[in-house]
Amino acid sequence: MGEAAETSYETGSVTSQDGTLIGYRRFGTGPGVVLMHGSMMASHSFMRLGAALSGDFTVYLPDRRGRGMSGPYGPGFTLRHATEDVQALTEQTGARNVFGLSAGAIPILRWALTCPEEYKIALYEPPLPVGDHSPVAWLPRYEREMARARPAAALVTVAKGTNDDSRVIRMLPRAVLVPLMSLGMRAQARQADGEVTLNDLIPTMRQEARLVLDATDLISAATAVRAEVLLLGGSRSAQPFKDALSALHAAIPHARRTELPHLGHLAADNGGKPELVAQRLRSFFRDGGQAEMNG
Repeated sequence: MGEAAETSYETGSVTSQDGTLIGYRRFGTGPGVVLMHGSMMASHSFMRLGAALSGDFTVYLPDRRGRGMSGPYGPGFTLRHATEDVQALTEQTGARNVFGLSAGAIPILRWALTCPEEYKIALYEPPLPVGDHSPVAWLPRYEREMARARPAAALVTVAKGTNDDSRVIRMLPRAVLVPLMSLGMRAQARQADGEVTLNDLIPTMRQEARLVLDATDLISAATAVRAEVLLLGGSRSAQPFKDALSALHAAIPHARRTELPHLGHLAADNGGKPELVAQRLRSFFRDGGQAEMNG
């Protein structure tokens, strides 16, 4: 989840349509911006990104369902529920700027199908299916490992199956990675100091997969989006992420696309280069965006 410098913040919450509380961290001054984290993350994962934007915006960092300050997924969780969470956050905070990373971008895109034109929406590499590629091909093996109470093995399956940025994850065999991951999880749990841990997050990947499975037709539906959209990605990201951005760029009427050089899929996370992502978001949200666009 990366390290973040200490930043003072207040906490708050909104109530989604089904009564679930969505908790958030709030800091900064100016127009509101909601920053929605990706899979295997929580609000803490965006503290560096939020700090980089806090001089220009009031930053809202929600914990997505199933972790941290927010309520459980609830029975029958689907993309619709996650979309209602985005709706609640924007309505009840008054924020008109919204950013989502990876799976956190999927409910934002679904919400964008009907949101008013005055919103500005930035999406960083949502894992959407394009062609024969399935972003959740890892799910059956993950389910087997979770059923056998092997969370470290399940985490390795997720990391390898979701095109993790880490060279270590890509290069090392599972036989080496699983015990290393187990040690790391135990060490993090001892040092967590109340933050959401990997042990807390591994079970959430079932629901993250649900978001992807529910988004099968989302690219074709995106022709209905009328808000301004900025599509962000990294030059070092895996090809399926780039393919999904290309398809969205072709579908969304007012979409702009920017590729960030030398960055990967998790650039916005504390452990990436969030200040570079913040530069593009600041330009887009504040000035309408003058960033270099790629076709």
